[in-house]
Amino acid sequence: MKKQVALSILVLFVTITSLMAQGQSGPRMTVAERVKTVNEKLADFKLDAVKLAKTDNIFTAYYTTLQEDREAMRNAGGAPDKEVMRSKMLKLNIGRDEQLKLIFTDEQFKKWKDDIEPVMRPQRPNRQ
Repeated sequence: MKKQVALSILVLFVTITSLMAQGQSGPRMTVAERVKTVNEKLADFKLDAVKLAKTDNIFTAYYTTLQEDREAMRNAGGAPDKEVMRSKMLKLNIGRDEQLKLIFTDEQFKKWKDDIEPVMRPQRPNRQ
């Protein structure tokens, strides 16, 4: 009986460990879902229809480019060059922010950079 309990605990432990090691189990959010999430965060800005459409276009282009870059990186095989990806992301973020500055007021843009944008970044666990 003790052997069966010990074996059951061992099987349970191995199963839980293997499930946790897989990381993200679900699919990534689509571009439309990401844009919708951003729009929910920007609800406090009370943007009119024209400005909202412009921000939708900006974020759709931004997230589409991100998705294409990730897929290209995966299809290239091998280890991705982190510096190259970091510089691409920086350029992409700067371009997006320059477009948003034309739409948002100074207060709205400050709130975007200080409060909303940090929340929108994907949270990654600390890996050591």
